Amino acid sequence: MSDPEHPFWAAVRGDVPPPPAAELLGWKVIEAEPGSGRIRVEFQATEEFTNPLGNVQGGFIAAMLDDTLGPAGATVAQAQEFAPTIELKVNFIRPAKPGKFVGTGWVVHRGGSIVFLQGELRDASGELVATATATARIVRLDAQTIRS
Repeated sequence: MSDPEHPFWAAVRGDVPPPPAAELLGWKVIEAEPGSGRIRVEFQATEEFTNPLGNVQGGFIAAMLDDTLGPAGATVAQAQEFAPTIELKVNFIRPAKPGKFVGTGWVVHRGGSIVFLQGELRDASGELVATATATARIVRLDAQTIRS
């Protein structure tokens, strides 16, 4: 079961701001329950995220997926556990214009030191934009290492 004192839950409650990268992406948790291994996250892609064709650049799409899958893992984390991504594979399905996106992520399997994650990103109309799988390594950090 996830620990409600984990910094992830503090960010979800609004007790602390999300990390700067998440803020840049317009990260907002729509749905997450402790211990569920599932999450839905909203993002807001701005014009600054676009490539020369006016589509959201793939690196931002990948970042949104990483910021969906990682928090899915956080729903099953203990107080001082973090799971940095060690591998991320993204499949880009279709180009996407700036606007709202919704990421859905879930834990496929959590072991003692590794967690396997999967997810998808959809645009405001519900069209599938990209899918991803990730592997993250579970690490335990002391309170002084955790950024508040």
